[in-house]
Amino acid sequence: MTSKLLTTSEGTTDGAFSPLDWALLAAIAGTWGASFLLMAIGLDHFAPGAITLGRVGFGAIILNLLPGARHHFDRSDYSRIVLLAVIWIATPLTLFPIAQQWIDSSVAGMLNAATPVLTALVATLMLQRPPGTKQRVGIVLGFCGVILVSAPTIDTGNAAWLGVVLVIGATACYAMSINIVAPLQQRHGSLPVLARVQALAAVLVLPYGAWGVRNSSFDWGSLAAVAVLGVAGTGLAYVAFGTLIGRVGGTRASVVTYQVPVVAVMLGVTVRDEPVAALALVGCGLVLTSAFVSSQSGR
Repeated sequence: MTSKLLTTSEGTTDGAFSPLDWALLAAIAGTWGASFLLMAIGLDHFAPGAITLGRVGFGAIILNLLPGARHHFDRSDYSRIVLLAVIWIATPLTLFPIAQQWIDSSVAGMLNAATPVLTALVATLMLQRPPGTKQRVGIVLGFCGVILVSAPTIDTGNAAWLGVVLVIGATACYAMSINIVAPLQQRHGSLPVLARVQALAAVLVLPYGAWGVRNSSFDWGSLAAVAVLGVAGTGLAYVAFGTLIGRVGGTRASVVTYQVPVVAVMLGVTVRDEPVAALALVGCGLVLTSAFVSSQSGR
């Protein structure tokens, strides 16, 4: 059972990103970059558990209402659905709002850029071979960027480091999930997979979410932020990401997270007046460069 769960597959194309691939990447990056700001707005009035339940619940509802969500599934694939519900949705979406009690949304967004590095390591183990040369160069650039991004948090105390650790734990879950979902997406399509994964994840986070609701104060602005976060960021963006994974493979699709910090920083600075160190901006430049390099042909 373990060997069946922990397997992945290549993308259906190995060439450079097509216009559709770039469009998917831009849409996902914009949506997920804004998600850190939306979480920060939600945290103004809602406890972390309420935000997790809200975003997963809204995401599950919108996906299961869409035509095509009820695609037939082989019984043997349900073990992967359960695993993905735990490590792709329930666990990381619980950790992120908790972490943002101690670190700014821009820092959380930038730390999330570690995902491609971890995704490539997992893919190498599963496929028994490393990614292409250009992807390795892109991964190194991205890793250096992540170090520069996280460096400004070193002197901010233990609480800030706890937030950093939680975000890194969430990105590790993402890295494993991105590889596991590839063969599922290629067999069934993104929508049927994500509709089932998010419905199960909503059940898993219900106890923690109910406790969070009891410790929250109601506000229409925060509710609207969580609703948009769920429908767009947790629902539709995940479907788009699943499609990109199936097309170009997990390692190359994960470079979308290199774009997320740039959006998160821009929104954090312009909307919430969050400070960003110059060193972090240099890191953003590196991860943007790595995204372009990683998007080239994998051969």
